[in-house]
Amino acid sequence: MSQESILKTKSFNFAVRTIKLYQYLKKKYGEYEIAQQVIRAGTSIGALVREAEFAESRKDFIHKLYIGLKEANEVNYWLELLYATEYINKKMFDSMKKDAGEILKMLVSSVKTVKRAI
Repeated sequence: MSQESILKTKSFNFAVRTIKLYQYLKKKYGEYEIAQQVIRAGTSIGALVREAEFAESRKDFIHKLYIGLKEANEVNYWLELLYATEYINKKMFDSMKKDAGEILKMLVSSVKTVKRAI
């Protein structure tokens, strides 16, 4: 399985987890503001990976992945904030943060690989 396929799968699975986190925050705390930020950033990573699959050029491909990197970094911020304010526990935080970190590393690697090929 290629790294792109793994990235596609991992980013999709992360989006599913993000949606479940959103549902949890709404149900348990009635939290909408931060939950909406998390779901927007967490689900957009996979969407950008999918968009990059049919990029018009290498430059467009790299651009989509860079935006995905920004979203992955943003979702890390929201996860840290949710943990610091005790909306999520350490186990939830560590698990989501680990997944987001793996995706971030894969995005960086993909960008580097494509840039070397130019």
